[in-house]
Amino acid sequence: MTEEVTEEVTEEQPGSATGATFSTDTFSDFALPEPLLRAIADLEFEFCTPIQSAVLPASLADYDVTGQAQTGTGKTAAFLITILTRIWEDPDGTARGLGNPRALVLAPTRELALQIESDAHDLAKYMKVGIQCVVGGMDFQKQLDRVTGEPMDILIATPGRLIDFINRRKIRLKQVDMLVIDEADRMLDMGFIPDVRKIVYQTPHKRQRQTLFFSATFNDDVMRLARSWTLEPEHVAIAPETVATETVDQHFWLISADRKAHLLAEFLSQVKPPRALVFTNRRDQTHQLQKYLSRQNISCEALAGDVPQRKRLSTLNKFKDGDIPYVVATDVAGRGIHVEGVTHVINFDLPEDPEDYVHRIGRTGRAGAEGTSISFISEDDAFNLPAIEEYLGKPVICTQPDEDLFGKKPAS
Repeated sequence: MTEEVTEEVTEEQPGSATGATFSTDTFSDFALPEPLLRAIADLEFEFCTPIQSAVLPASLADYDVTGQAQTGTGKTAAFLITILTRIWEDPDGTARGLGNPRALVLAPTRELALQIESDAHDLAKYMKVGIQCVVGGMDFQKQLDRVTGEPMDILIATPGRLIDFINRRKIRLKQVDMLVIDEADRMLDMGFIPDVRKIVYQTPHKRQRQTLFFSATFNDDVMRLARSWTLEPEHVAIAPETVATETVDQHFWLISADRKAHLLAEFLSQVKPPRALVFTNRRDQTHQLQKYLSRQNISCEALAGDVPQRKRLSTLNKFKDGDIPYVVATDVAGRGIHVEGVTHVINFDLPEDPEDYVHRIGRTGRAGAEGTSISFISEDDAFNLPAIEEYLGKPVICTQPDEDLFGKKPAS
């Protein structure tokens, strides 16, 4: 099955739980198990997103799928629905030993893996399914206790930590008949492919398993991986999100590099946006900026790769719950993290990769709400503008800090 399916974003359903774009297909159209439909109804999902409409007919029929789609398009639900349906309709004939998952989901980051685990529990709430997650940066012994003491139908993992468990012979993958590789392009960027290759070789041959392979981009390297690990897949390509130009009001402010922190503090103090994400390019900048803002009596916390995992989860939960209004982050928060109600995204530094720009500002303007992005353009950031202009398909207009948006001109 090799036909390519390309889906365009269709209509938007008002009052939906996510505010994402939807097709006219409903989940009930796919004859899903009744307890799964109940959980979907509890989540207030009715209409499928385009990638769900395109993936589910093939995946539910046990075909391999390669899917090109960005984070936030609904692909996580697509592959989890596929896994849960297969587990329900084709249960194991014999007891499955501890540490022997039936379905394996590989994700590049802890945050994304934990988000997938949370989504899986939501969808499986009326089904007796063992769901476990093993990721780096969290208590190894606690994860080991769960792996060796609780049933495991679905395993969600980051590559490095899973290799640790495999090497200790605590997890075995010979009974995996469903394999999901999520955000393959990020796996490549982060240097995980050697580990992923080792993991895939531990599973049955691709003729004996179903493989769902997702990536935001499909360059030559990603295509080679997809060909190696899938068997005559259905290829689904979803048009990129258009939030960057349709639901986010973009501003590009000219400012010297040494004035950025002062301008940001003044903006947050005067305008008081209800909930804002501030992006920097480096970990050290994230911590320095967070400390500076805190000294200005601005409530905020930092989110970066070197922050302990427990602290990162605490920060995200407080941000989601509205206990802190502002988070200063690296791109670790740009993918896989969905926080509703973000009103502003501020690019303290302009990213080098134009796709990262779109991912960043896509954290606002969600769920049918309007969003605002502000990018500080210094003498250093200007070098990254041409690539962003090309990616957006339109020129970027740089201005002085906007009086209407800012409230008043910043002090000179």
